[in-house]
Amino acid sequence: MSEKASFFKRRKKLLIVLAVLLVLGVIIVANLQSHREKSVKVTIDKVKKQDLTSIISASGEIKPKKNINISAQVPGRIIKIGVVEGQEVKAGDFLLKLDSTQYEANADRDQNFIRAANADLIQSDARLQRDRSSFARQQKLYDDNLISMDQLEAAKAQYDVSVAQTNAIRFQIKQAEASYKSTVDSLAKTTYSSPIDGVITSLRVEEGEVAIIGTMNNPGTVLMTIADLSVMEVEVEVDETDVVGVSLGQEANVRVDAMPETVFKGKVTEIGSSALQKTTAGVSTQESKDFKVVVTLDDPARKLKPGLSASADVIVAEKKQALAVPISSLVLRDKPGAEKNASASAREEEGVYAVENGRVKFVPVGKGITGGMMIEVTSGLPEGQDIVTGPYASLRELKDGVLVKTEPKKEAKTP
Repeated sequence: MSEKASFFKRRKKLLIVLAVLLVLGVIIVANLQSHREKSVKVTIDKVKKQDLTSIISASGEIKPKKNINISAQVPGRIIKIGVVEGQEVKAGDFLLKLDSTQYEANADRDQNFIRAANADLIQSDARLQRDRSSFARQQKLYDDNLISMDQLEAAKAQYDVSVAQTNAIRFQIKQAEASYKSTVDSLAKTTYSSPIDGVITSLRVEEGEVAIIGTMNNPGTVLMTIADLSVMEVEVEVDETDVVGVSLGQEANVRVDAMPETVFKGKVTEIGSSALQKTTAGVSTQESKDFKVVVTLDDPARKLKPGLSASADVIVAEKKQALAVPISSLVLRDKPGAEKNASASAREEEGVYAVENGRVKFVPVGKGITGGMMIEVTSGLPEGQDIVTGPYASLRELKDGVLVKTEPKKEAKTP
């Protein structure tokens, strides 16, 4: 065999050996790769102390504490209006007058009837005195056997008639006096004066219109509305899940849509005891229940007007330097060994995944108040403990002892 052929033969064998070694290396690397422990990428934060403020937000509208609708109490044509919308008035100031001609005539009629009835009473009293004396004389004559029983009974009957007539006239006088009192009251109701110090926020009528009183199917004429703007409130609707945390006297921050840069301070002064009934096309709906909560403003601005849209942040709890973790770190899982037929509260536990030496461990925690995106932990974690805060997909996959790898937090993009 020539040297050239021997060289190619040796080279061929070397290539075969190298190929075998390469295949074996790939197999070994793949095998090692398959047995290497996978790590889960997570974001990590520390348990730290901070001030927490728990708030309940709700929307509503501005309303004055005193808001009075002046409605027609008697029917009549409006002959004079003494105020304009937006005018400030004091208690007792003249507002409006109705035509009182009919009521004045009725008062004169009742007065004259009372005078006539009093004259009739004088005559009836005189007859009564006469018939009383006549009956007394007839009684004495009968006792002396000088007249018959028929004559005595006739005198008694005449006396009884006189008594009845006198009483009837007295009753007529009382009835006429009651009618006169009612007429005078109606006459007084033709002139309207302001019941409070306030501002005319709505004037709904004009001179010459006819005011009518309300009936069962007719609400009647609302002449005007007077509001005391010195004390303003925000009436908001709070969801049933939140209203249990609201108490009288709690502070609130109020923002008005028309004045977005101003924050008004106030306190909760009223909490509804029953849910508000919402209607759709005249039918009550039971989908959600809201409760009325009233916040009285401490120092309302004079620019505030009734009906402005507003929102209130009621401060239901505050804590200084409380141990807190992000709400996103909380995980709900089944308790080990819990019975399947047990209730949800007995079967589940809530906690966080603590990080120690690169591995995670589930730690049940006690919860306190919530402030923004943070929640207080009352037990289970020390200050400075590393915990997993996300992402959500990774939190769902974590188990005790899983190896984790920290990834940087994504910064919020500024517009």
